[in-house]
Amino acid sequence: MIVVEDIHVTFGRGTPLEKHALRGVDLTIPEGEFVTVIGSNGAGKSTFLGSLAGDVLAEQGRISIDGTDVTRWDTPRRAGLVARVFQDPMAGSCAALTIEENMALAAARGRRRGLALALGSDRRRNFRDRIAALGLGLENRLHDRMGLLSGGQRQAVSLLMATLAGSKILLLDEHTAALDPATADFVLDLTRRIVRDNRLTTLMVTHSMRQALDYGDRTLMLHEGRVVLDVAGEERAGLDVPHLLALFAKQRGGVEISDDSLLIG
Repeated sequence: MIVVEDIHVTFGRGTPLEKHALRGVDLTIPEGEFVTVIGSNGAGKSTFLGSLAGDVLAEQGRISIDGTDVTRWDTPRRAGLVARVFQDPMAGSCAALTIEENMALAAARGRRRGLALALGSDRRRNFRDRIAALGLGLENRLHDRMGLLSGGQRQAVSLLMATLAGSKILLLDEHTAALDPATADFVLDLTRRIVRDNRLTTLMVTHSMRQALDYGDRTLMLHEGRVVLDVAGEERAGLDVPHLLALFAKQRGGVEISDDSLLIG
């Protein structure tokens, strides 16, 4: 379970560029819940994920994971608890290392362990079985460099890598935004399967309002660093994109959403 209490983050405090990125965010996310997160540009979505991962340390408030206060923990200390997949398929893995080596490093995340130990024979067989389940034929390419994979293949492997260290939380920061529509759909369906099979507590930032409603159990909308909408269950099931747009416009005081702020499809 993730509990976020009154989190505040300010960048550039005391300068002309001071920006309040998060303003008193309060949330409880039960174990295994899949939450989609939307909001216009600059709403605080990526900052919120960063605060959970440890990239951004809150100046005020508290973050706990399964009852442990992790507010002051940095990214390396949270690495065993929190896994991430980024928008850029080149991020989160090493292009110069093989697929197998990247998987070994992912499996050792949060631990002090040499690569040679991580690539023992039993683990190699496990990696082959796990990657075969993706259905992409990559079990025959474990010795290929990661940089040779397509964007979609790389994101699929990154999703698998996120499960190897036993992390309880998965953070997805627009992880399909750089993919073509067909590949994005494949990666999203794979995401749903991996989240379900591993019972991961997941937050997925997306610019697509359709994705926000089609995937996950709950949808949050951020605006100017605050959670302005939080829907789940029957209320969420009854929403479509026009209703979601109307709710967001209402929260913004009737201000329409510009075409580049959120994607309808």
